[in-house]
Amino acid sequence: MADSDSRGKFVWYELLTSDPAAAQDFYIDVVGWGTAPFEGAPIPYTMWMKGETPVGGVVEFPQEEAKGQPPHWMAHVYVDDVDATAARVTELGGEILMGPEDIPDVGRYAVFRDPQGAVLSAFRPTEDMDRSEGEPEPGDVSWNELGTTDQGAALAFYSDLFGWEKQEAMPMGEAGVYQMYGRAGRMLGGMYNKTADMPDVDKGKSEPGPPAWLYYIRVPDLDESVQKVRAKGGKIVVEPMEVPGGSRIAVGIDPQGAAFGLHGWPE
Repeated sequence: MADSDSRGKFVWYELLTSDPAAAQDFYIDVVGWGTAPFEGAPIPYTMWMKGETPVGGVVEFPQEEAKGQPPHWMAHVYVDDVDATAARVTELGGEILMGPEDIPDVGRYAVFRDPQGAVLSAFRPTEDMDRSEGEPEPGDVSWNELGTTDQGAALAFYSDLFGWEKQEAMPMGEAGVYQMYGRAGRMLGGMYNKTADMPDVDKGKSEPGPPAWLYYIRVPDLDESVQKVRAKGGKIVVEPMEVPGGSRIAVGIDPQGAAFGLHGWPE
């Protein structure tokens, strides 16, 4: 695949949910985002706003299209050529679920399932989406994590597709290795193999679920956000814990059933 300065960037985070109005009320309080309508969209669509900057969106996930999937977050990753990327997905053993397709005045996208089963979107915006790759601020997605069945194969797939680079690795004992990845020398997230003692956070079950992406949102005060999750009817399935580097994380399920991560930095 051809290279560009933007190839492989996470540029948009979208919540597909059964109740967009309730989801907005939840995340505005828990994360601190604002919202703004996306004018001219073919269906009702609301953008998540970090100050004046849109960082993602929320849209209704009709039950007839859900096919048993719970509400969930999906990221869009920048590519130079959506059609070539979609063809490469198939060549590498993945599956195209939707597209390639144009969104008028927005861009072109293709939603795909990787060979292990996790879902992501390749996206080429009509206009440049300036996404800083500096230190994440409150309201930014700070970490993009893949739980899968074969993190080595998954990293090889995404490295070919998006140019992601293998970076540091952290041993996790019997759970194997937590492999970090990134682009242009900057970490974007990590990949790990799910094991029998890891809960399926997407469905709130105790057994491991299918491969899936999880996105961590930076918040000013992790403990306060965790309290708000519970007060607003969500669940915390991974209690606040410290991770290497001194920051802390928690994992929750919103009231409609979508999994998300929270990430707090030390003062």
